Amino acid sequence: MKRLLTYFLRGLVLTIPLAVTIAVCWMVLTTIDGWLGLPIPGAGLVITLAGITLVGFLGGTFFAGQIEGWFDQLLDRLPFVRLLYSATKDLMNAFVGEQRRFQTPVLVALNAAGDVRTLGFVTQKSLAQLGMPGDVAVYCPHSYNFSGQLVVVPTSRVHPIDAVRSDVVAFVVSGGVADVPHLRPRTGA
Repeated sequence: MKRLLTYFLRGLVLTIPLAVTIAVCWMVLTTIDGWLGLPIPGAGLVITLAGITLVGFLGGTFFAGQIEGWFDQLLDRLPFVRLLYSATKDLMNAFVGEQRRFQTPVLVALNAAGDVRTLGFVTQKSLAQLGMPGDVAVYCPHSYNFSGQLVVVPTSRVHPIDAVRSDVVAFVVSGGVADVPHLRPRTGA
């Protein structure tokens, strides 16, 4: 009976994530199809991906830069909209744009003894412009959430780690459940 229960629990571990993933993907597909009024399942997603790719292609042209500049000037007149747009744009650029900021995973000592630490990513290597020349800005993603916290710490409390950044993100976002096999402190850093 115990073995049967073990098989059942293992089955739950394997089927629930798969079922949730399929359900969420199906909801996204049907929602996009519904917005576009398309009867073919998945056609809305294909059209959306093609549209985003086309915008990215057109965004590399000379005229797109001028249009973006004009659009940014227009948004400067709308305080809340400007804040929302610029924050979203900066966040997207930090992850996937040309100005990637989440390149350096670090281990941050949160107290002087160094026995309380968190994982994060250096986003500003110097805060001299804020009158804090010995400090850095570190973004620490929250577990099981798509948010995070920015901490400002002395450079001496930040220790680069030898890990792939996507592995560190997965480790932090999963609350430490995901395996990060190559998470080890760098020597001499």
